[in-house]
Amino acid sequence: MARNALSLFPLLSDSLFPDRFNRIDRLFSQLTGDTPLSGAPSYDIKRTGDNRYDLILSVPGWKEHELQIETTGGQLTISGKHEEEKGGSEESWIHRGISRASFRSSFSLPDSVTVTGAALNEGLLTISLLQEIPEEEKPQRIAITNSNSKALEHQE
Repeated sequence: MARNALSLFPLLSDSLFPDRFNRIDRLFSQLTGDTPLSGAPSYDIKRTGDNRYDLILSVPGWKEHELQIETTGGQLTISGKHEEEKGGSEESWIHRGISRASFRSSFSLPDSVTVTGAALNEGLLTISLLQEIPEEEKPQRIAITNSNSKALEHQE
């Protein structure tokens, strides 16, 4: 199961290290002939508004009823399990290179982020997120007073 901390403001190191591990995994896979370890779908995070984001997963060939999205205790979990193909068909596969393996990806959501919806279109699963920042955590502007200025009194 892939477990990711969902950062709406990812750091540079967040993108460097997973890429290095993916390269090493691909290199060993080429040397041994095995399939890469990571079966989790690739994903993008897109800002769609001031406090709105989309988590977009690449899930080509998956149907809505084969995918499951859950949130529990600050964790967003997306899983997929292909239904078994029924035999008896005249068709037979010559080669099957498209992965049909089940997957489970998990993302840690900050307390201020909620899932507002999901849609599957053209092999992309889009999960809409809303970041609601409480008033006490929003930036506040503080007025600066000049300590050198003295109050003037009206004299008669």
